[in-house]
Amino acid sequence: HKPMYFFLSHLALVDISYACNTVPQMLANLLDPVKPISYAGCITQTSLFLTFALTECLLLVVMSYDHYVAICHPLRYSVIMSWRVCVTLSLASWALGFFLALAHLILLLPLPFCGPQKINHFFCEILAILKLACADTHINDILVLAGAASVLVGPLSSVVISYMRIIWAVLHIQPREGRQKAFSTHSSHLCVVGLFYGIAIIMYIGPKHGNPKEQKTYLLLFHSLFNPMLNPLIYSL
Repeated sequence: HKPMYFFLSHLALVDISYACNTVPQMLANLLDPVKPISYAGCITQTSLFLTFALTECLLLVVMSYDHYVAICHPLRYSVIMSWRVCVTLSLASWALGFFLALAHLILLLPLPFCGPQKINHFFCEILAILKLACADTHINDILVLAGAASVLVGPLSSVVISYMRIIWAVLHIQPREGRQKAFSTHSSHLCVVGLFYGIAIIMYIGPKHGNPKEQKTYLLLFHSLFNPMLNPLIYSL
């Protein structure tokens, strides 16, 4: 019932939902490439993918704050990270992820799609769907870029600041064994943050030119399939 494991349980739930949203349909398409996915199914998959991705992004920030309090304010940890605060932070992550995905969905639904189309991706990813619309998607593209910048760059800056404070505090720990234990405890979270934010920034904020579309497609496949699978291994080992 410690906050660290409470947030880890939410991260595990997000990862399971994340993979279950895309992998079954992906396997069905690999087994039967001719079988199409319905418009409603594709839109549902897109909205759920955005919800879980945004929620995981915010949960990683909450976990870094939990680590910061544990290292920099150990005597006040139980007071600052009370049960009410933990529940509030986790619910806020889920709620913000849902409402941010809803904003994308509201702008996506009115777009017209001219007949059957082939999605150049492994699943219904929002950028791949916008390319199929028979209308101007300039506003949608701006929203995707602005949303990615605010949800990725802002939280990543918070994580970096938290870990700068953590590293500064750990370096002042006198016993060498204590420093090694502190670094090994937080290295797993840094690995997950690096994988998640790194691939997401390349996909949605990185330059449009210079990266082949196929390369970004496989990056997002790794992000949505292997990253949730690696998280339990990273945190367990």
